[in-house]
Amino acid sequence: MRDFCLLTGATGMLGGYLLRDGLLSGDRMAALVRDHRRVSAAQRVADLLSPYDSSLARTGTGDGRPRRPVVLSCDLAQDDLDLDSRSIDWIANHCHSIIHNAASLQFYGADRRGEPWQTNVDGTRRILKLCQATGIRRMHYVSTAYVCGLRSGPIMEAELDVGQTWGNDYERSKLESEQMVREAGGLKSLTVYRPAIIIGDSKTCETTAYHGFYSILKLAHTLVSRVELGATSGGELASILGLGRGESKHLVPVDWVSSVITHVRRNPRFHGRTYHLTAERPTLVSEMASVIQEAVERYSQLAGRDDPTRLDGDWIANAFREQMSVYRSYWRDDPVFDQRNTQWAAGHLPCPVVDRDMLMRMARWAITSRFGRAVQPVLRPPVTHGVNLTMCNLEVQS
Repeated sequence: MRDFCLLTGATGMLGGYLLRDGLLSGDRMAALVRDHRRVSAAQRVADLLSPYDSSLARTGTGDGRPRRPVVLSCDLAQDDLDLDSRSIDWIANHCHSIIHNAASLQFYGADRRGEPWQTNVDGTRRILKLCQATGIRRMHYVSTAYVCGLRSGPIMEAELDVGQTWGNDYERSKLESEQMVREAGGLKSLTVYRPAIIIGDSKTCETTAYHGFYSILKLAHTLVSRVELGATSGGELASILGLGRGESKHLVPVDWVSSVITHVRRNPRFHGRTYHLTAERPTLVSEMASVIQEAVERYSQLAGRDDPTRLDGDWIANAFREQMSVYRSYWRDDPVFDQRNTQWAAGHLPCPVVDRDMLMRMARWAITSRFGRAVQPVLRPPVTHGVNLTMCNLEVQS
């Protein structure tokens, strides 16, 4: 029976939430995951889901065991996805739809043979080929709101390529990928989700990815260890980025993005449309800069007045300006995004307002966790690699 939803990018921040929320909703989920040198794909997923064991056990089969996905070893960088014939046959016999969420967030690539093109364009082409080979006809594709490029808006959900210019290779590669899935033959239904800048969990503030807001925070955190308290300010950080006081960005918590995608995916009447998953009330860049300045001075280790390696504010400004050049286009003022489809399908799931208090809690979590380095891996019994063990578990769950 074809009652599974296949997911790519499950070990990324958003992918982990999509996998968790699908399982908690009672869905049968399967995931395409790459093996690491020391950790199998199955073990990576087991570690990812272990914090939710008690909740997943309540949606399990009644024997107290947590619900688990089928995990298939896969590599999007390989022409054949590194999938063996048994895995392909299993997908053909069990999967009715796919969430293509895997993506590279790298801003610039030296050439199209590397990232972000390899994952965002070539990887999407290979996933479409897999769908064709296995008979999957329903796709949920995770794009980005920034396929709009450098347009000033308003940006309509029904628009894609209107001749816009690009701020970076990431935006262009995602537009090419979205165009590819729209033009693909054989898909009976295509639903596109365009989230803005994804940040951590709105409740716990946890994150496993440190892009966007976190990249600025991390750089500031690194630099202030060489200066004393008060040597820089939020206003200086904003001016270094070439911004004034009126610019704003659409920051969206990962738990909200996942909840909207899961809700739309599980309700077929909402399929076949494009959804802007953007903030109803964008966050001012000046407020973000102020939070970064206050957070690093409050939670980072700054140099003492007698530290012989201490440097002044001019040094941090110059260093920050030099290293932030790659992000300058990213921090431009966001346009207005049309949200009519999102309001129609998920108006009961309003986006949490990312205000100063939430940003400060996000910054504190990132700094005190040392940007992920202080988070210890979950120790669990080893999981046997391959389809066999998961299939045995599945037979018990059926």
